Amino acid sequence: MHRPQASPRKFLILNPKGGSGKTTLATNLAAYYALRGLHPTLLDLDGQGSSTRWISKRTEDAPAIHGIRGFDLPANVTRTFAMRPPDDCERLVVDTAASVTTQELVPLTRDAYRIVIPVLPSDIDIHAATRCVADLLLVAKIPRVDNRIAVVANRVKRNTVVFRSLMRFLESLQIPVIGVLRDTQNYVRAFENGQGIHEVKGGTEAQDQRQWESILAWLEYGEVPAPASLWQDPERENGHSARW
Repeated sequence: MHRPQASPRKFLILNPKGGSGKTTLATNLAAYYALRGLHPTLLDLDGQGSSTRWISKRTEDAPAIHGIRGFDLPANVTRTFAMRPPDDCERLVVDTAASVTTQELVPLTRDAYRIVIPVLPSDIDIHAATRCVADLLLVAKIPRVDNRIAVVANRVKRNTVVFRSLMRFLESLQIPVIGVLRDTQNYVRAFENGQGIHEVKGGTEAQDQRQWESILAWLEYGEVPAPASLWQDPERENGHSARW
């Protein structure tokens, strides 16, 4: 008999800079866990409501994802009650807002099982990621040894100078880099249909799905991929079965 966890694992997608790809990570992660039957809840804290709109686009036959509009809570109930996921929820994915203040970091991260920081290959984004990591370590006081903070390089074009610079910089942070997601329209098309990349079949999406294997392995098991494996071109990799 299925016994739901007393408290779901909370995955926080965080980067105070807008446009880093937080919603892309959050929605695709929620869709993956829905496929796995883990009754995910997607908590949208961004006032733009992109994750909420994505849920509204999902078809009736798609695996269910419970959504919470954390930026527009009803006035007749307490905030704690309104943001509580259903009892059967096993994975809580949080799409945070841009411009999260340092004062908000402590309560936001307190019960987070894992914290993922998406970073784009640009000087502005690299600077923002540096500040975000520093705040997590110094303000939220999350020890590096806890293995709760990791970085995902997002919208990357391999074999470019900026990609190599980004990867060298991320490695210098001494925070795990757990995945590299390529720059592709597959995510855009999936989002428009209310889907996650793992729900799309019949095209080049298999390359993108493979890139999630190292991300999922860290989220679930804390497994940090070897840096060299993240430099590989997914078009040249052989497909294999992931643990997740």
